[in-house]
Amino acid sequence: MTTLFEREGDRPLAERLRPRALEEVVGQGHLLAPGAPLGRMLAAGRLASVILWGPPGCGKTTIARLLAERTDLEFEPLSAVFSGVADLRKVFDAARKRREIGRGTLLFVDEIHRFNRAQQDGFLPYVEDGTVVLVGATTENPSFELNGALLSRCQVLVLHRLDDAAQDSLLARAEAALGRPLPLDADARAAVRAMADGDGRYLLNLAEELALLPPEPALDSAALAQAVQRRAPAYDKDREGHYNLISALHKSLRGSDTDAALYWMARMLAGGEDPLFIARRLTRFAVEDVGLADPNAMVQAVAAWDVYERLGSPEGELALVQLAIYLGTAPKSNAAYKAYGAVMRTARETGSLMPPMHILNAPTRMMKDIGYGKGYQYDHDSADGFSGQNYFPDGMKRQRFYSPVERGFEREVKKRLEYWDRLRDKKSEG
Repeated sequence: MTTLFEREGDRPLAERLRPRALEEVVGQGHLLAPGAPLGRMLAAGRLASVILWGPPGCGKTTIARLLAERTDLEFEPLSAVFSGVADLRKVFDAARKRREIGRGTLLFVDEIHRFNRAQQDGFLPYVEDGTVVLVGATTENPSFELNGALLSRCQVLVLHRLDDAAQDSLLARAEAALGRPLPLDADARAAVRAMADGDGRYLLNLAEELALLPPEPALDSAALAQAVQRRAPAYDKDREGHYNLISALHKSLRGSDTDAALYWMARMLAGGEDPLFIARRLTRFAVEDVGLADPNAMVQAVAAWDVYERLGSPEGELALVQLAIYLGTAPKSNAAYKAYGAVMRTARETGSLMPPMHILNAPTRMMKDIGYGKGYQYDHDSADGFSGQNYFPDGMKRQRFYSPVERGFEREVKKRLEYWDRLRDKKSEG
């Protein structure tokens, strides 16, 4: 709403085009359609407390404001960045007084994850008794950032980043408000959508900037890149985006999709991720998912890590690219990883079983007299270099922890194990 001394054209385009009805909200039909969660609440005339989780510029604040209008609730906006306990107390006191005269309150808390745990607990009695309908907005994973008690009283609704169709709709609205088409050819228009990265607010701000350019000639992608500032990719190195992208990189490598792995690694680097973190995770992948299917993978990983530390950025990133390609195309086996897990479980279950006496050293006369080392067979004295003796604890059944796969070098390892098994069986029969 403009003031007496403020002209409509003085307000940013994104603010001027903010939807005035829920039907004008784009890209969130999975929540607002008649059969969707919010659509069902509105049809029933009863709005429950919700947490709106989604990326910047997807409409969280707008939806909260319009929900209040549609349900005839007083809209009380707060930002967790600028508000404290005193502000919350004022809102709750005002909401209680409204309730006494039969009027409800929708409390909208932007960036709700920035309230600490104690502050979040302060919402509970007012949400529980209906003093306020809480609509919290967050860009962070609620299961990581919000109290379990608060989450149990709210429904978490996931908003999507705006897809191309939603962004095209916003651009059309912008051109209608501006009174002329934006000076873009088809490729540049697609590039504008890519630059916005699903953020409607950024898209409209960008459209407003482009509207200042002459209507002719239409910009192509190259001219667009020179005309406007490209935004940095959305990536928080210490939050969920960090874990999502490293998971995508790891699983792409595991699935031997080298090109996808390179893409996710590039996304992390473009977002400012520490290349040494990537080097560490690639080394972990080499031992966990490639393993002995290609023993050289670990050597390559350590070498790439060392190269990056010696060269630094940007030259050192090429070593990480080379490593990702090597790992993506390598044969895969997690047999050693599974063996470690299995043997650790067995070690915990069997406790403190002693090694059999025949494989214990006897450095003193007393130890020798009580049987340490008695009956030990020196394998190199056997014609085939293999004694076939038992090396598990007495009374513990022999177990197989490591089972190599029929891929890469582990195919050869499997042949070796089968050879020792045959010899062991032969000697036990003899």
